[in-house]
Amino acid sequence: MQTDTVIVFLQGATAMGCVALAAFFLRFWRRSHDRLFAIFALAFAVFALNRVLIVLLASSAETELVIYAIRALAFALILVGILDKNRARPPGS
Repeated sequence: MQTDTVIVFLQGATAMGCVALAAFFLRFWRRSHDRLFAIFALAFAVFALNRVLIVLLASSAETELVIYAIRALAFALILVGILDKNRARPPGS
């Protein structure tokens, strides 16, 4: 099946892109020690894990919940990072 091969290839490329983004944000976190970058790096690592699991687990009703839960966790991490960055800081800190 030619289509299955292309889908697996594209999922792998997407996972590689997510790992590259995680490394990108991790590099900025190491320089600045800003939690936003650390949380974004973790979120994109979770996205990469999600893409790998999509390929490894055959799409069925039992595995779809796991896939969506992992993806929801990644989006929740991004939301937590944004909210953490924008929360009010006490004066002088």
